[in-house]
Amino acid sequence: MRAVRIDTFGGPEVLTPVELPDPVPGPGEVLVRVEAAGVNRADALARAGTYHRARPLPLILGLEAAGTVAALGEGVTGPAPGTRVMAMSGGAAGLYAELAVVPAGRVVPLPDGVDPVAAAGMPIAWVTAWYCLHRLARLAEGETVVVQAAASGVGSAAVQIAAHAGARVIAAARSSEKVSWAAGFGAHAVLDTSAFPGEAAVEEVLRLTGGRGADVVLDAVGGDVFAQSLRQVAFAGRVVSLANVALRPSTVDTRDFYPKNASIHGFQLTGLVEHGYDPRPDLGGIAARVAAGTYRVPVEATFPLEEAARAHERLEDRLNRGKIVLTVQDRAARP
Repeated sequence: MRAVRIDTFGGPEVLTPVELPDPVPGPGEVLVRVEAAGVNRADALARAGTYHRARPLPLILGLEAAGTVAALGEGVTGPAPGTRVMAMSGGAAGLYAELAVVPAGRVVPLPDGVDPVAAAGMPIAWVTAWYCLHRLARLAEGETVVVQAAASGVGSAAVQIAAHAGARVIAAARSSEKVSWAAGFGAHAVLDTSAFPGEAAVEEVLRLTGGRGADVVLDAVGGDVFAQSLRQVAFAGRVVSLANVALRPSTVDTRDFYPKNASIHGFQLTGLVEHGYDPRPDLGGIAARVAAGTYRVPVEATFPLEEAARAHERLEDRLNRGKIVLTVQDRAARP
């Protein structure tokens, strides 16, 4: 089979197309014939050697994909071979490959009418946004949500999920183009952090909320932005921290949150699954809403599997809006 592997940590150039033996599913596993694989920030961090959960080298990256079931391992009763599915990686196998073995508990049938390229961008970003908003923050109708990095895969999903739940959404991103784009998914107000840097972003959220602050702040940035998120949240509000793409420490003053009786939640999807969370019900419900047209999965560009390095370069230039996806079949990059 074709795959993309890294044998050393480094820049996008270490992503190397290789030919490998076809994998065979073991007990409790499903063999998926991959049609498209999502590209995530965690992939880039793992490639660079800076991801705290990176597996040993050599390594095939890829946390999410869509395709069809090719075979079932011992003890697995479904989905049947030929079923269109979404999959999340597990164990030593990544999904930047034609074939991948994944645990049966991380495979979800794909509803009719959902394109596999869009489906490949759903398992990580959308389950993350859904879980953070509904299960951790317990978002309620009428509340106000700040979504940091609103033009990212997680951010654009969170804007839609929150708006559909009846919340008032403030979409924050680092350019006027990005916040305008995010507004198209249902945001009620926008915050261009290039125009309102640092403390000015805090003041703008307070202005937009009449001085009260936001009930929920979803922070996928980390670093200095996390400290701002704590100052943007309202009394009894909830801040959910799910990443540190800034790759910088966050200097936190406890006086920014404890007088407000605010709650801070941490979230990391892979660890949550490893500790017993079954993503299939939530992912299946999200997919049904995508099939019904309630949600849209924005895919900015696709790249052939062999051009994974170009996909990572695009991700790291921080200009993308929505998801970047690798396709296994040959096709030109499609912006």
